[in-house]
Amino acid sequence: MTKNRGPGSPVEHGFPHLAIVRASITALFRRLSADGIRAYDTSFTPADAAFDATDDLHLGAQRVAAATVRALRLPDARMVVSFRAMEQAAAVELAAGPEYFVEVNDRFRTHRRDLAAALAHEVAHVLLHRLDLRFPGTAENEILTDTAAAYLGAGWLLLDAYREDALTHQRFGYLTPEEFGYVLAKRAALFGEDPAPWFTSPQAYEAYVRGRALAERDHRRAPLTAAGPLARRRYAKARRAGAGPTDGSAADPAGGSAYRFEPEGAGAGLRVSFPCPVCAQRLRVPVRGRLRARCGLCLTVLDCTT
Repeated sequence: MTKNRGPGSPVEHGFPHLAIVRASITALFRRLSADGIRAYDTSFTPADAAFDATDDLHLGAQRVAAATVRALRLPDARMVVSFRAMEQAAAVELAAGPEYFVEVNDRFRTHRRDLAAALAHEVAHVLLHRLDLRFPGTAENEILTDTAAAYLGAGWLLLDAYREDALTHQRFGYLTPEEFGYVLAKRAALFGEDPAPWFTSPQAYEAYVRGRALAERDHRRAPLTAAGPLARRRYAKARRAGAGPTDGSAADPAGGSAYRFEPEGAGAGLRVSFPCPVCAQRLRVPVRGRLRARCGLCLTVLDCTT
């Protein structure tokens, strides 16, 4: 179900759901594998999302739905789109398939530019349903759905639907605009793509930039070699103690890098554990100076100075 924050609703900002977002990325890698994730190397195109007043309402909606299905690699699923008055932006009936019935808000009869955004969330629900991937709580599961849509190539539409000015406060989905930007930046780094030219909303682009800044910080945290001088000093202090705080600070919405030290074995020194900057799975490596670590989940090779 796509949450619709309408014109009069306040828009939440920041990174309040970041722990669940990172857990969602890890869950996607675990369920799909690194090769499976990399099969989603092509994002939903702006041309496929285009749906204007000259298009037949129902044929155009079906065309956009079919494009969303292709983008999320569900070629044997068919979306049947209908319009009705409802509080939410959209909702899907999850069943065995191959047909899935999606109801979308009547406002999309005229506000057509955002239809693809609402459908992206609902088709992501279908994908996760087929993968049998879910989180226990309803709110967590909706965050997983938004994260999957964004990380797998269709969720930039949800961020582009975000608009906030003196007259309008609108966003779709359960992530904040900055969290969408964070996930999109993670995807962009993995596939070497730049979603910035796709945004038609200036506010969406600004949120993407803020999310990208946080995503880039994930790659500059100790014990990664790219960590900055301050992070390295904090790491060295904690290492000398054999345990201690992370290299984060109260100003860090991510809660720091969350590295932890633990004994490697009787008299064998220390190991340090830290989250992979790509998939967020925790890695454990010996504290032995400069080394290269390979994440067993996403297969990323990381240059570390432990």
